[in-house]
Amino acid sequence: MSVALIREYWTYHHWANRKLFEVTAALGDDAAGRPVGKQFSEPTLRAMLVHIYGADRFWLETWRGHAPPVVRGDPTYGLVIGTVDELRRRWDELEVEQRRFLDGLVETDLSRPLDGTTPEGRLYSRPLGMLLLHVPTHAAHHRSELATMLTMVSSSPPDTGINSYYREKSEGESR
Repeated sequence: MSVALIREYWTYHHWANRKLFEVTAALGDDAAGRPVGKQFSEPTLRAMLVHIYGADRFWLETWRGHAPPVVRGDPTYGLVIGTVDELRRRWDELEVEQRRFLDGLVETDLSRPLDGTTPEGRLYSRPLGMLLLHVPTHAAHHRSELATMLTMVSSSPPDTGINSYYREKSEGESR
């Protein structure tokens, strides 16, 4: 694992989130806020996106040393985000902060332990590098749910696999 690999994985993470966000935004706020099913981690497209955003925000704040409180069952982590436009604005700001944090990393940071307490009160210690991999992996799970929800609501969304990211990236470089 290297800082360069972590940064690249996060660039992919931002790309994949944006792909599914754009499809959801094109459907409009009414469709994004309409319940799709209780079988999903979050019942609406917007709530699923807010959950991904909230986890990204939570972990960035944790890595900065001031984790916000988490209330189980609250997909917004205390945030009230009523429209996809508002979420996009906040997410754009978060991505800038995440890139700034990632740009400040050095190789030794990846093995640095991060100690904390779970919402259930258990103590944990994890290498920062593994937590930096956890966030995009967590989002991948929810992006798969989001893709299924979008298929149910509209049509099959674009592929957000890492190979598609590299294909699109190489096409952009050849222009």
